[in-house]
Formats: sequence, C-alpha cells, structure tokens
Amino acid sequence: MIITQTPLRISFFGGGTDFQDFFRLEEGCVLSTTIDKYIYVIVKRRFDEKIRIGYTKTELVDNVENVDHELVREALRLSGINSQIEIGTLGDIPSSGSGLGSSSTVTVGVLNALYHYLNNPPTQEMLARQACQIEIGELRKPIGKQDQYIASYGGFRFIRFLSNGDVEIETIELSESESRRLNQQLMLFYTNHPRTSASILTEQKLKIPERMETLREIKQLAYKARRYIETGNFDDFGRLLDEGWQLKSSLTDKISNHEIDKMYQMGLDAGALGGKITGAGGGGFLLLYCPREKQYNVRAALSSFQELPFHMEQDGSKVIFNYRR
Repeated sequence: MIITQTPLRISFFGGGTDFQDFFRLEEGCVLSTTIDKYIYVIVKRRFDEKIRIGYTKTELVDNVENVDHELVREALRLSGINSQIEIGTLGDIPSSGSGLGSSSTVTVGVLNALYHYLNNPPTQEMLARQACQIEIGELRKPIGKQDQYIASYGGFRFIRFLSNGDVEIETIELSESESRRLNQQLMLFYTNHPRTSASILTEQKLKIPERMETLREIKQLAYKARRYIETGNFDDFGRLLDEGWQLKSSLTDKISNHEIDKMYQMGLDAGALGGKITGAGGGGFLLLYCPREKQYNVRAALSSFQELPFHMEQDGSKVIFNYRR
C-alpha cells in the first residue's frame, strides 16, 4: 500500500501568465505557496483483476477505459497500470470549487502514488510535467501550468514559464521568523460559494489576445511582490494584493460578483490591507492580508464566513506510507 500527501496552494500573483497562450509569446511567472491542507491518495493491489476507484463516489470497472474519474483514468494510462488496483482519494477540504488548486493536486498525488507503487519513484519535474500533459494535453482543460508545479515542488516559490516551454522553479528564501510573521498576517475565508472554474478559465483563455497589456501588468506585480517579500516589506505586499485583484478581476466579468465584492470590501473596511480570490474566481476562498492587531475586527465583520487557518508548507507531494508484502 502506498499513501501520498500532496499540498494545496495559494497563488498570490501572476495567475493568467502561466497560460501557454501567454508565455509562448513572452515569459510568464507566478508567486505561490503550498499550505498545510492536503489531498491524500491511497493505492493498493486488488485480489482480482478489477479497478476500484473511491472518491465522492465509488467505481468498480474491468478496464481503464471505463473509469469515469478522468484524472485517475489518464494517470493510469500514463503509468501503464491497467488492472488489479484500488485507488482512493481523501481531502482536508472539499476538492471541488475551492480555488486552492485541488484538481492538479489530485493529478500530482495520483501519479506520485502510482509510480511509487511500481517502485519507480518520479522526480518533481516529471510529476509536474506529466500532470500538465494529462490536464492540458490529454483532457484539454483551459488552465495554466502553475498548479501542477507548485503541488509537485511545494514551498514558497517564484515560478517562471519560459517561451520555449521550460519551467524554472525559484525558492523564496525567508528565515523561519520572517515566514512566521508573513503567515500570521494572512487569512482565508470561504465565500460560501463553490465554483466551477472551467467556464471562467475558458473565457479568460479566449480573451488573452485582447488582455495582453493587463497580463503584462499582472506579471510585473509578481516581480514587485517578490521584492517586497525578500526585503521584508510585508504590508506593501499586502497592499499590492489589492492592486493585483483589481487587475485580475478585469480579465473577465465572471471572476468577481456582487457577493464577492461585498465580502472583500467588508474585510478591507475592518482593517485588511488587500486580498484576492485564491483561484479562477467566482467563489471558493478569499485570501486577506491583515495586520494582526486588526484581525479580530476582520473576523467579526466576516463572522458569517468560515475561516480556514493555515500554515505555509515547505514540502511538495510526498509518500507518507509505503508498505510492501
């Protein structure tokens, strides 16, 4: 039996520039971190020849082609496993519509578990690249490449997407005390609205040619945010989140809505310096940067929304149990 633990993520800056339609023309980049909320994948051998998949529903099929869970199906195909296996997934939060990169986290976690099951441990780069191959190449999802890479590598990262298709992973170096200080000023609240990102991302992808200048501004904010973090100017980083959110929400009118705008303004009025929706938009989780002395006010103002306390996570996808008989 193999169990993998793969972290979810918060994307701070640069989202949209990780789309191939953008970075093939000019380099894209994102500033992201993994957090201590995970998706677990369990893989074990079956007695018979069937394939069993357990998630929000249970599948028991005779061959890979009959697997409904498209991410698991394509991971099985890519790894070459076609029978006599059970795969289960468990998440710390509902995996659908969170805006925390859960789909790519599942893909990376399943691939990692399957390759370790075959006793062929993958590299971080291989995991990320193959997850992109599944989601973008095989399934034609209208998404970028940041989620697969941050789930695989983990940590606080500045990720560059080069025009030739290469991806460069750079670590944001913070001392333990500085990392703790930043973390203590970040707050996550559930908007009470799960969202389906496909329609938002499809429209965003189609509008890339006419939104190039906005995406260039979003890219420059990622570089600016990195400088603020590395020099300890965390409040300026927090204020920059607001600037980034205004740019992001201008990419398509589906990214925000009246309820999200109202919730965000309530957070700002209570003392937050900035924030953003963590994923494609339309719902999921709202991230706020708020000085600690104002956080009581923010929690009171947003008392009807569930807060998700978290810590930044240094590790990417990893095996936490490996038992062979």
